[in-house]
Amino acid sequence: MSDDSVGVYVHVPFCERVCPYCDFAVVAARRLSPDQEQGYVDALLSELERRAESYAGRRLASLYLGGGTPSLLRPASVARIIRRVHETFDAAGSVEVTLEANPGSLERQRLPGFRAAGVNRISMGVQSFSDITLKRLGRAHRAAEARLALAAAREAGFDQLSLDLILAAPGQALEAFERDLEEAVAFGPEHVSLYELSIEPGTPFALADARGQLRRPNETGVLAMLEQAEHRLAAAGYARYELSNFARPGFEAVHNRRYWERRPVLGLGVGAVSSDPPSARAPFGVRRQNTRDLARYLDCTGRAESAEDRDAEIFDAATARGEAVFLALRTARGLDSARFSDEFGSPPRGFWEASIDELVGRGLLEEAPGGDLCLTDRGRLLSDSVFQYFV
Repeated sequence: MSDDSVGVYVHVPFCERVCPYCDFAVVAARRLSPDQEQGYVDALLSELERRAESYAGRRLASLYLGGGTPSLLRPASVARIIRRVHETFDAAGSVEVTLEANPGSLERQRLPGFRAAGVNRISMGVQSFSDITLKRLGRAHRAAEARLALAAAREAGFDQLSLDLILAAPGQALEAFERDLEEAVAFGPEHVSLYELSIEPGTPFALADARGQLRRPNETGVLAMLEQAEHRLAAAGYARYELSNFARPGFEAVHNRRYWERRPVLGLGVGAVSSDPPSARAPFGVRRQNTRDLARYLDCTGRAESAEDRDAEIFDAATARGEAVFLALRTARGLDSARFSDEFGSPPRGFWEASIDELVGRGLLEEAPGGDLCLTDRGRLLSDSVFQYFV
């Protein structure tokens, strides 16, 4: 699959509070000292300089600062990162520059500075407009702060605003989730990301769940929430262009689409994941993950890259085929059979004919005359069971 562009992901691991469901590479830090902040940014830029050669000649399509809580960085630090990335890669036209932000008062005050630094898209981690739900999720903010932060983002001049919501939170009823949807729609963001709470091994929520202490909606309740979300957001003009993402026309996330379309991404920072482009040694590409240990990451950036700095997974054909199907089916566009055949030498039926027949027969998958595949409405609700057929 040919692609001469690159997306850059920058991971900022610091968080005011580590949520009990979080399995990301994060470090609790209510405030960053100037030395701590500068040291981490220096390390990011050192890694960028060292690894850019692998992506040489590619045009920058997107830059995404995630975490953690990248809005804990000062605007000057964000500006420094953005400037250096632009100096490293020529731009592929207008570049989407996204910053994840939590609705705390400190981050809210910094929004105008982030806009001036070159950020043009804010992803706000609201999660819920219910104080009860936020408390059960272990979030540091409350609903009033979320409302203030969303208003402040508009006042700062952001015309691309994405809002995150969580469904199936502990104790969350359908009615409470419907109220979250109504308030989200009322704010009029261009993009809404909707995530079902997942229980990750080793997290406090996983321990509580194992003890039977985590009261979550059952499968029927979760399906009702998903159906209500699609109905309500569609009525408000949002298209579900990916399983967890809804957007007004023209406001789909440029950076996130790179993952679903398996396009190159350079990941920088603690725990960041990269998707290296195909090469003679790795015709289906390589996925690399940086160490999740902050001290080790800072140490590694001061010396030449070694094999121990990051885990590398060289894709074989079977793994690449499975990911191509899984990721494409997450999107409303679905799987392009001709493009798949160009890359792997045969259309999807050449590898999964029996599975495709069964899934089409069960009403979970739709097959176009040319072999293109996409999930049906029912298939989207039961997507996990569909994806298992293509592992």
